[in-house]
Amino acid sequence: MKHHASTRIKICGLTREADVDLAVEAGADAIGFVFYERSPRYVSPARAAELARRLPPFVTPVGLFVNASPALLAQGLAALPNMLVQFHGDETPADCRAPGRPFLRAARMEPGFDLLDFAHQFSEASGLLVDAHVEGYGGGGKVFDWSLLPTNVPRPVVLSGGLHAGNVIEGILRVRPWAVDVSSGVEEAKGLKSAALMRQFCDAVRQADAQIAGAVSAPSL
Repeated sequence: MKHHASTRIKICGLTREADVDLAVEAGADAIGFVFYERSPRYVSPARAAELARRLPPFVTPVGLFVNASPALLAQGLAALPNMLVQFHGDETPADCRAPGRPFLRAARMEPGFDLLDFAHQFSEASGLLVDAHVEGYGGGGKVFDWSLLPTNVPRPVVLSGGLHAGNVIEGILRVRPWAVDVSSGVEEAKGLKSAALMRQFCDAVRQADAQIAGAVSAPSL
């Protein structure tokens, strides 16, 4: 995976105005809203629209859907016209194409899962969000074995699953993803973000980028 000078940062599962403001201040490039009613981080499309109105230009709202009904998907799309759609359930390529919006497709990594074949099936995805395979849906805050990831994935890779300030540097150095995605790793309670943890996470991502840039620019002896 080719590394870009700046690893993008998505902070997911926001439910409060203050957390949206602090996430942007910390350096998030994208803010995720969970439209999965069984999640403790669930927000309604109307509530997400209220929160997203606080976002400055170039910070992208992302809507996470899990096997959503057409009605919920339509409500989310109407509430957030500039939303990137993240499909985190059993959606088919046709399901993902149907809204006519740019989308991320979540892949649940486990031994034997063929990410290259998955990338081929979802070739129209803007990116693939790779997460741990856990019971249920929507991400479980668990780290998966990063060595399962092939290096030649043809779509931008968003590294997810149990990331926090203490392990994201290693994740970026090993995987070289396009972006990283964090939720529980920056929380004081489910759906309630910590300003300090969000800052530490974003600072760690910048530190990893600086390490990679330093290694790339160092003259070979």
